Amino acid sequence: MIDILVAGGGPAGLAAAIRAASAGLEAVVVEPRPTPVDKACGEGIMPSGVTALHALGVTPAGRALRGIRYIDGARQAEAAFRGRPGLGARRTELHTTLHRRARELGVRVVAGRVGEVRQSADRVTAAGLTARWLIAADGLHSPVRRALGLERFCSAPRRYGLRRHYHIAPWTDFVEVHWSRHGEAYVTPVGEELVGVAVLSRLRGSHEQHLAAFPALARTLRGLEAGPVRGAGPLRRTASTPRAGRVLLAGDAAGYVDALTGEGVAMAAATASAAVDCLLAGRPEDYPATWARLTRRHRLLTRALLGAAGHPLTAGLIVPAAHRLPPLFGAAVRALQ
Repeated sequence: MIDILVAGGGPAGLAAAIRAASAGLEAVVVEPRPTPVDKACGEGIMPSGVTALHALGVTPAGRALRGIRYIDGARQAEAAFRGRPGLGARRTELHTTLHRRARELGVRVVAGRVGEVRQSADRVTAAGLTARWLIAADGLHSPVRRALGLERFCSAPRRYGLRRHYHIAPWTDFVEVHWSRHGEAYVTPVGEELVGVAVLSRLRGSHEQHLAAFPALARTLRGLEAGPVRGAGPLRRTASTPRAGRVLLAGDAAGYVDALTGEGVAMAAATASAAVDCLLAGRPEDYPATWARLTRRHRLLTRALLGAAGHPLTAGLIVPAAHRLPPLFGAAVRALQ
Protein backbone atom coordinates (compact mmCIF):
# COMPACT_ATOMS: atom_id res chain seq x y z
CA MET A 1 0.00 0.00 0.00
CA ILE A 2 1.19 3.53 -0.77
CA ASP A 3 2.30 5.41 2.34
CA ILE A 4 1.24 8.91 1.29
CA LEU A 5 -0.92 9.87 -1.66
CA VAL A 6 -0.71 13.55 -2.60
CA ALA A 7 -3.50 15.35 -4.42
CA GLY A 8 -1.94 18.15 -6.44
CA GLY A 9 1.52 18.53 -7.92
CA GLY A 10 2.13 22.20 -7.24
CA PRO A 11 4.73 23.51 -4.76
CA ALA A 12 2.85 22.27 -1.67
CA GLY A 13 2.16 18.82 -3.11
CA LEU A 14 5.69 18.30 -4.39
CA ALA A 15 7.14 19.59 -1.11
CA ALA A 16 5.06 17.01 0.79
CA ALA A 17 6.16 14.23 -1.55
CA ILE A 18 9.83 15.23 -1.28
CA ARG A 19 9.66 15.34 2.51
CA ALA A 20 7.98 11.94 2.61
CA ALA A 21 10.39 10.32 0.15
CA SER A 22 13.38 11.77 2.00
CA ALA A 23 12.13 9.95 5.10
CA GLY A 24 11.89 6.63 3.25
CA LEU A 25 8.14 6.63 2.61
CA GLU A 26 6.50 5.81 -0.69
CA ALA A 27 4.83 8.94 -2.05
CA VAL A 28 2.63 9.20 -5.13
CA VAL A 29 1.45 12.53 -6.55
CA VAL A 30 -1.74 12.84 -8.60
CA GLU A 31 -1.68 15.88 -10.90
CA PRO A 32 -3.67 16.51 -14.10
CA ARG A 33 -1.37 19.15 -15.64
CA PRO A 34 1.92 18.48 -17.46
CA THR A 35 5.22 19.76 -16.09
CA PRO A 36 6.05 22.60 -15.73
CA VAL A 37 2.88 24.04 -14.22
CA ASP A 38 2.47 27.80 -14.48
CA LYS A 39 0.01 29.94 -12.55
CA ALA A 40 -0.66 33.55 -11.64
CA CYS A 41 1.60 34.48 -8.74
CA GLY A 42 3.97 37.27 -7.80
CA GLU A 43 6.99 34.94 -8.19
CA GLY A 44 8.80 36.52 -5.25
CA ILE A 45 9.90 33.97 -2.64
CA MET A 46 10.52 35.31 0.85
CA PRO A 47 13.76 34.32 2.64
CA SER A 48 11.92 31.75 4.79
CA GLY A 49 10.64 30.16 1.59
CA VAL A 50 14.14 29.99 0.15
CA THR A 51 15.33 28.31 3.36
CA ALA A 52 12.47 25.81 3.22
CA LEU A 53 13.24 24.97 -0.41
CA HIS A 54 16.93 24.47 0.37
CA ALA A 55 15.96 22.07 3.18
CA LEU A 56 14.13 20.01 0.55
CA GLY A 57 17.21 20.01 -1.70
CA VAL A 58 15.67 22.48 -4.16
CA THR A 59 17.52 25.53 -5.50
CA PRO A 60 15.64 27.32 -8.31
CA ALA A 61 17.46 29.73 -10.59
CA GLY A 62 16.41 33.36 -10.32
CA ARG A 63 17.31 36.79 -9.03
CA ALA A 64 18.27 37.49 -5.42
CA LEU A 65 15.86 39.87 -3.70
CA ARG A 66 17.22 42.27 -1.08
CA GLY A 67 13.96 43.49 0.43
CA ILE A 68 10.56 45.12 -0.05
CA ARG A 69 9.83 48.64 -1.30
CA TYR A 70 6.41 50.33 -1.03
CA ILE A 71 5.61 53.10 -3.54
CA ASP A 72 2.66 55.49 -3.65
CA GLY A 73 3.34 58.30 -6.10
CA ALA A 74 6.34 60.27 -4.86
CA ARG A 75 6.34 58.55 -1.46
CA GLN A 76 8.47 55.46 -0.88
CA ALA A 77 9.47 53.20 1.98
CA GLU A 78 11.83 50.26 1.84
CA ALA A 79 13.21 47.63 4.17
CA ALA A 80 15.95 45.10 3.54
CA PHE A 81 15.66 41.47 4.55
CA ARG A 82 17.83 40.40 7.45
CA GLY A 83 20.19 37.49 6.73
CA ARG A 84 19.41 35.32 3.69
CA PRO A 85 17.96 37.15 0.65
CA GLY A 86 14.68 36.29 -1.00
CA LEU A 87 14.42 35.01 -4.57
CA GLY A 88 12.58 36.13 -7.67
CA ALA A 89 12.01 32.97 -9.75
CA ARG A 90 9.69 32.11 -12.60
CA ARG A 91 6.90 29.84 -11.43
CA THR A 92 7.81 27.37 -14.17
CA GLU A 93 11.42 27.28 -12.93
CA LEU A 94 10.26 26.65 -9.36
CA HIS A 95 7.97 23.85 -10.45
CA THR A 96 10.61 22.25 -12.70
CA THR A 97 13.18 22.09 -9.89
CA LEU A 98 10.66 20.72 -7.38
CA HIS A 99 9.49 18.09 -9.88
CA ARG A 100 13.08 17.08 -10.68
CA ARG A 101 13.93 16.69 -6.98
CA ALA A 102 10.82 14.59 -6.38
CA ARG A 103 11.68 12.26 -9.25
CA GLU A 104 15.27 11.94 -8.01
CA LEU A 105 13.88 10.62 -4.73
CA GLY A 106 11.64 8.06 -6.44
CA VAL A 107 8.33 9.92 -6.17
CA ARG A 108 5.82 8.68 -8.73
CA VAL A 109 3.72 11.34 -10.47
CA VAL A 110 0.45 10.04 -11.91
CA ALA A 111 -1.65 11.96 -14.43
CA GLY A 112 -5.12 12.34 -12.98
CA ARG A 113 -7.40 14.31 -10.72
CA VAL A 114 -8.58 13.58 -7.18
CA GLY A 115 -12.30 14.05 -6.75
CA GLU A 116 -14.15 11.55 -4.60
CA VAL A 117 -12.34 10.44 -1.45
CA ARG A 118 -13.23 7.28 0.48
CA GLN A 119 -11.80 6.56 3.92
CA SER A 120 -11.78 3.70 6.40
CA ALA A 121 -10.03 3.19 9.72
CA ASP A 122 -6.68 2.40 8.12
CA ARG A 123 -6.70 3.62 4.51
CA VAL A 124 -7.93 6.22 2.06
CA THR A 125 -8.80 5.71 -1.62
CA ALA A 126 -8.82 8.42 -4.29
CA ALA A 127 -8.18 8.54 -8.06
CA GLY A 128 -8.16 4.73 -8.13
CA LEU A 129 -5.23 4.54 -5.68
CA THR A 130 -5.17 3.38 -2.06
CA ALA A 131 -2.83 4.78 0.57
CA ARG A 132 -2.44 5.02 4.31
CA TRP A 133 -2.79 8.81 4.17
CA LEU A 134 -3.83 11.50 1.72
CA ILE A 135 -2.33 14.99 1.71
CA ALA A 136 -4.60 17.36 -0.19
CA ALA A 137 -2.48 20.08 -1.78
CA ASP A 138 -4.80 20.77 -4.69
CA GLY A 139 -4.79 24.52 -4.49
CA LEU A 140 -6.98 27.53 -3.91
CA HIS A 141 -10.15 25.92 -5.24
CA SER A 142 -9.39 22.50 -3.71
CA PRO A 143 -11.83 19.82 -4.94
CA VAL A 144 -10.82 17.63 -1.97
CA ARG A 145 -11.69 20.37 0.50
CA ARG A 146 -15.14 20.68 -1.08
CA ALA A 147 -15.66 16.91 -1.36
CA LEU A 148 -14.98 16.47 2.36
CA GLY A 149 -17.37 19.29 3.31
CA LEU A 150 -14.57 21.44 4.72
CA GLU A 151 -15.27 24.53 2.60
CA ARG A 152 -16.29 27.38 4.88
CA PHE A 153 -18.13 30.48 3.69
CA CYS A 154 -16.01 33.61 3.75
CA SER A 155 -17.68 37.03 3.89
CA ALA A 156 -14.53 39.05 3.16
CA PRO A 157 -14.47 41.12 -0.05
CA ARG A 158 -13.25 39.12 -3.02
CA ARG A 159 -9.83 39.91 -4.44
CA TYR A 160 -8.37 38.75 -7.75
CA GLY A 161 -4.86 38.57 -9.14
CA LEU A 162 -3.41 38.91 -12.66
CA ARG A 163 0.22 38.46 -13.67
CA ARG A 164 2.20 39.29 -16.78
CA HIS A 165 5.91 39.38 -17.66
CA TYR A 166 7.77 42.21 -19.36
CA HIS A 167 11.02 42.19 -21.36
CA ILE A 168 13.06 44.73 -19.40
CA ALA A 169 16.18 44.61 -17.27
CA PRO A 170 15.24 44.81 -13.56
CA TRP A 171 15.95 48.28 -12.19
CA THR A 172 16.14 47.13 -8.57
CA ASP A 173 16.81 44.09 -6.41
CA PHE A 174 13.78 44.89 -4.25
CA VAL A 175 10.23 43.69 -4.77
CA GLU A 176 8.32 46.88 -5.48
CA VAL A 177 4.73 47.15 -4.26
CA HIS A 178 2.96 50.05 -5.97
CA TRP A 179 -0.21 51.20 -4.18
CA SER A 180 -3.36 52.88 -5.46
CA ARG A 181 -6.91 53.18 -4.16
CA HIS A 182 -7.88 50.37 -6.55
CA GLY A 183 -5.26 47.80 -5.51
CA GLU A 184 -1.57 47.00 -5.74
CA ALA A 185 0.99 46.15 -8.41
CA TYR A 186 3.90 43.88 -7.46
CA VAL A 187 7.04 44.16 -9.57
CA THR A 188 9.45 41.24 -9.14
CA PRO A 189 12.79 40.75 -10.94
CA VAL A 190 12.85 37.17 -12.25
CA GLY A 191 15.57 37.21 -14.94
CA GLU A 192 18.37 39.24 -16.49
CA GLU A 193 15.92 40.88 -18.89
CA LEU A 194 12.59 39.99 -17.33
CA VAL A 195 10.29 41.26 -14.60
CA GLY A 196 6.94 39.93 -13.48
CA VAL A 197 4.11 42.30 -12.63
CA ALA A 198 1.19 40.99 -10.60
CA VAL A 199 -1.82 43.20 -9.89
CA LEU A 200 -4.25 42.52 -7.03
CA SER A 201 -7.61 44.22 -6.74
CA ARG A 202 -11.24 43.86 -5.71
CA LEU A 203 -12.20 45.21 -9.13
CA ARG A 204 -12.52 43.01 -12.20
CA GLY A 205 -10.67 44.16 -15.30
CA SER A 206 -7.80 43.43 -17.66
CA HIS A 207 -4.15 43.56 -16.59
CA GLU A 208 -3.72 46.64 -18.77
CA GLN A 209 -6.68 48.37 -17.13
CA HIS A 210 -5.34 47.67 -13.65
CA LEU A 211 -1.84 48.82 -14.61
CA ALA A 212 -3.28 52.17 -15.71
CA ALA A 213 -3.79 52.97 -12.01
CA PHE A 214 0.03 53.25 -11.79
CA PRO A 215 0.89 55.72 -14.59
CA ALA A 216 4.66 55.88 -14.09
CA LEU A 217 4.96 52.10 -13.99
CA ALA A 218 2.66 51.71 -17.01
CA ARG A 219 4.83 54.12 -19.02
CA THR A 220 7.98 52.18 -18.14
CA LEU A 221 6.48 48.87 -19.27
CA ARG A 222 4.50 49.99 -22.33
CA GLY A 223 5.20 47.84 -25.39
CA LEU A 224 7.44 45.40 -23.50
CA GLU A 225 4.84 42.68 -22.82
CA ALA A 226 6.17 39.11 -22.77
CA GLY A 227 3.77 36.17 -22.75
CA PRO A 228 0.14 35.83 -21.73
CA VAL A 229 -1.74 37.18 -18.74
CA ARG A 230 -2.61 34.61 -16.06
CA GLY A 231 -5.27 35.11 -13.44
CA ALA A 232 -6.32 33.70 -10.07
CA GLY A 233 -9.13 34.27 -7.60
CA PRO A 234 -11.14 34.86 -5.61
CA LEU A 235 -8.14 34.66 -3.30
CA ARG A 236 -9.65 34.38 0.19
CA ARG A 237 -10.43 30.74 1.11
CA THR A 238 -11.20 29.16 4.46
CA ALA A 239 -11.36 25.53 5.58
CA SER A 240 -13.18 24.50 8.76
CA THR A 241 -10.18 22.32 9.69
CA PRO A 242 -6.95 21.25 7.95
CA ARG A 243 -7.55 17.59 8.85
CA ALA A 244 -10.46 15.21 8.27
CA GLY A 245 -9.75 11.61 9.25
CA ARG A 246 -6.87 10.32 7.15
CA VAL A 247 -6.77 13.44 4.97
CA LEU A 248 -4.53 16.42 5.78
CA LEU A 249 -4.81 19.71 3.86
CA ALA A 250 -1.66 21.67 3.01
CA GLY A 251 -0.78 24.84 1.14
CA ASP A 252 -3.63 26.92 -0.28
CA ALA A 253 -6.05 23.98 0.11
CA ALA A 254 -5.93 24.43 3.90
CA GLY A 255 -6.92 28.10 3.65
CA TYR A 256 -5.61 31.27 2.07
CA VAL A 257 -5.83 34.91 3.11
CA ASP A 258 -4.24 36.94 0.30
CA ALA A 259 -1.11 37.27 -1.85
CA LEU A 260 -0.42 40.74 -0.42
CA THR A 261 2.50 39.68 1.80
CA GLY A 262 4.08 37.25 -0.68
CA GLU A 263 4.37 34.22 1.61
CA GLY A 264 2.59 31.65 -0.55
CA VAL A 265 5.59 29.43 -1.32
CA ALA A 266 6.96 29.68 2.23
CA MET A 267 3.59 28.64 3.70
CA ALA A 268 3.17 25.87 1.12
CA ALA A 269 6.52 24.29 1.97
CA ALA A 270 6.11 24.77 5.72
CA THR A 271 2.61 23.29 5.99
CA ALA A 272 3.35 20.43 3.59
CA SER A 273 6.47 19.43 5.51
CA ALA A 274 4.61 19.75 8.82
CA ALA A 275 1.83 17.46 7.59
CA VAL A 276 4.35 14.76 6.70
CA ASP A 277 6.26 15.23 9.96
CA CYS A 278 3.07 14.71 11.98
CA LEU A 279 2.45 11.46 10.10
CA LEU A 280 6.06 10.34 10.61
CA ALA A 281 5.67 10.95 14.34
CA GLY A 282 2.44 8.95 14.42
CA ARG A 283 0.62 12.08 15.60
CA PRO A 284 -1.77 13.19 12.81
CA GLU A 285 -4.02 14.69 15.48
CA ASP A 286 -1.31 17.30 16.13
CA TYR A 287 -1.49 18.72 12.61
CA PRO A 288 -4.35 21.25 13.05
CA ALA A 289 -2.58 22.93 15.98
CA THR A 290 0.75 22.81 14.15
CA TRP A 291 -0.82 24.34 11.04
CA ALA A 292 -2.39 27.10 13.14
CA ARG A 293 0.94 27.89 14.80
CA LEU A 294 2.88 27.95 11.52
CA THR A 295 0.39 30.22 9.76
CA ARG A 296 -0.77 32.46 12.63
CA ARG A 297 1.63 35.35 12.12
CA HIS A 298 1.05 35.35 8.37
CA ARG A 299 -2.73 35.30 8.77
CA LEU A 300 -2.82 38.06 11.39
CA LEU A 301 -0.45 40.45 9.60
CA THR A 302 -2.03 39.88 6.19
CA ARG A 303 -5.55 40.46 7.52
CA ALA A 304 -4.44 43.63 9.30
CA LEU A 305 -2.81 45.02 6.16
CA LEU A 306 -5.80 44.04 4.04
CA GLY A 307 -8.13 45.74 6.48
CA ALA A 308 -6.12 48.96 6.33
CA ALA A 309 -5.87 48.83 2.52
CA GLY A 310 -9.60 48.24 2.15
CA HIS A 311 -10.81 51.03 4.43
CA PRO A 312 -11.23 54.47 2.81
CA LEU A 313 -9.87 56.27 5.90
CA THR A 314 -6.64 54.27 6.09
CA ALA A 315 -5.95 53.03 2.54
CA GLY A 316 -3.96 56.12 1.60
CA LEU A 317 -1.97 56.14 4.83
CA ILE A 318 -0.05 52.86 4.46
CA VAL A 319 2.92 54.13 2.43
CA PRO A 320 3.11 57.55 4.18
CA ALA A 321 3.14 55.76 7.54
CA ALA A 322 5.84 53.34 6.37
CA HIS A 323 7.83 56.32 5.02
CA ARG A 324 7.61 58.23 8.30
CA LEU A 325 8.22 55.20 10.53
CA PRO A 326 10.97 53.14 8.84
CA PRO A 327 11.76 51.06 11.97
CA LEU A 328 8.14 49.93 12.15
CA PHE A 329 8.05 49.10 8.45
CA GLY A 330 11.33 47.21 8.74
CA ALA A 331 10.01 45.22 11.68
CA ALA A 332 6.89 44.26 9.70
CA VAL A 333 8.94 43.11 6.71
CA ARG A 334 11.27 41.08 8.91
CA ALA A 335 8.30 39.52 10.71
CA LEU A 336 7.05 38.23 7.36
CA GLN A 337 10.40 37.12 5.96
